[in-house]
Amino acid sequence: MATKASRSAARLMMGPAVILLLGWMLVPLIMTLWFSFRTYLPLRGGDQGWTGFDNYVRFVSSSAFWPAVQTTLVIVLGVLVITVCLGILLAILLDQPMWGQGIVRILVIAPFFVMPTVSALVWKNMFMDPVNGLFAHLWRFFGAEPVSWLSDAAMPSIIMIVSWQWLPFATLILLTAIQSLDSEQLEAAEMDGAPHLKRFFYIILPHLSRAITIVLLIQTIFLLAIFAEIFVTTGGAFGTRTLSYLIFQRVLESQNVGLGSAGGVYAIILANIVAIFLMRIVGKNLDN
Repeated sequence: MATKASRSAARLMMGPAVILLLGWMLVPLIMTLWFSFRTYLPLRGGDQGWTGFDNYVRFVSSSAFWPAVQTTLVIVLGVLVITVCLGILLAILLDQPMWGQGIVRILVIAPFFVMPTVSALVWKNMFMDPVNGLFAHLWRFFGAEPVSWLSDAAMPSIIMIVSWQWLPFATLILLTAIQSLDSEQLEAAEMDGAPHLKRFFYIILPHLSRAITIVLLIQTIFLLAIFAEIFVTTGGAFGTRTLSYLIFQRVLESQNVGLGSAGGVYAIILANIVAIFLMRIVGKNLDN
């Protein structure tokens, strides 16, 4: 049993790590809040004084703000639907005994370890190039006109690229959950004559509910800040400018740190609203 002295020693040893973590999180947040209330133009005179809530009003009243929020949510929702649905199918397939099962699992999970910039470049140049891309050659083989994916179908292309990168993560989490399922339940259902679809909807899917909520929560947190894939492929054009990319444009392209910082605060608020909503869903599933 832990004594008072041992608890104090544990707190003392944890102290430096906690202080470092708080500093790592709070210092950028405080600086963002500070700059959001000021006019700071690095190439045009630097700090020009206090502006109050002017940066917040300018950012939210911009004609690009609400379309950027809508684009962000559409991309997040599209990627979540694809990765969860295909992740469940892949997890079920990978759970079946097959030759070279270990190698197949490694190949399926491998895309998750590719950097977003690299994966976006691969998709842009090797697959979606309208002249020399793999899809262009495939279209010509069937006698169709090649598609300029990153201009004519920019949003589905971004969703496809990001889904390819996050699908292995969802598959890994869901495969781990499937492997924890008691095989006796499936065997009993099979002996009772339950078809495959009923076994899936009444046994496998309820068992995966917790894993699905965890996948939704973790992926949403990261997907709300999607940037690299858009920067490399479309540059925010053709209706693919997300909130994070809009902030980038305000800070670096417009050289207005105060306005970009206000956008960063809005991004934090949006992320917290989505996180609270998802945490309630996770909490309900974990309590069941």
